[in-house]
Amino acid sequence: MPSRSRSLLGLATLVAAVATAGSLHFSLGLGLVPCELCWYQRILMYPLVVVLGVAAVEGRPAVARTVLPLSLLGTVVAAYHVVLQIRPSVGGTCSVGGGCASILYPMLDGLLTIPRLSLVAFVLVSVLSALAWVVREPADAW
Repeated sequence: MPSRSRSLLGLATLVAAVATAGSLHFSLGLGLVPCELCWYQRILMYPLVVVLGVAAVEGRPAVARTVLPLSLLGTVVAAYHVVLQIRPSVGGTCSVGGGCASILYPMLDGLLTIPRLSLVAFVLVSVLSALAWVVREPADAW
């Protein structure tokens, strides 16, 4: 039977995989060009699928030491991106694919945007990874 930490890591892997697949769908499937901040978020999210997946299979909750710097930085970038969409007057322009404040694919009447989905994914990955480390069994410590 899998330990609680292994289950949490598996769930974090699923979140990262869905976020990765979603970003690829938006760009490759729908033809949306990612802005510069979107690229940074992708750079921080994509490796998490592999890192978390291996940690889930091997039962290594200490992977939080590797995951949290990536996911927390991704949270900051995504949060900044959301702020730019809410308040474009804050500044910050991107050169790739248009301005970072533009909303290319609003969902649920504009409630969900791609940066907001990214923010949710990074927060979930951060929380699940931290929880996996906190609830680890003594044998899972390293």
